[in-house]
Amino acid sequence: MTVKTNFSDDQIAEFQEAFMLFDTKGDGMIPANQVGEVLRALGQNPTEAEVKRLVQNQKTEGRVTFETFIPILQAVSSKPAADTMEDFVEGLRHFDKDGNGFISSAELRHLLTSLGEKMTEDDVESLIHGQRTPREY
Repeated sequence: MTVKTNFSDDQIAEFQEAFMLFDTKGDGMIPANQVGEVLRALGQNPTEAEVKRLVQNQKTEGRVTFETFIPILQAVSSKPAADTMEDFVEGLRHFDKDGNGFISSAELRHLLTSLGEKMTEDDVESLIHGQRTPREY
């Protein structure tokens, strides 16, 4: 089956190569719960909710073929980037109470576990562990 896309043949070959790295059974399919990982390996940054919705729209049976994956990739890649680095920095400035370019680890922990696509406490701990304090700069 051929899927109509805006991707070049070289891009399709690159996508298929990445897709096949996740095909551990060698049957040309990946588990539906790994679609987000493949998308991120290809430089996309969808939310888990977005990936879940797109996979459900394809009516998969728990496994996704490359032909099913391509429309998902196209939907994600055609969406304009929502935020720029400057947007993130500006957002963090709001929480920089001292105006010194830093936010407290407690504040960062709160942000990451309660806003947007929430992280687990363990993930936040892994992220924060080993970060320098303002005094160490």
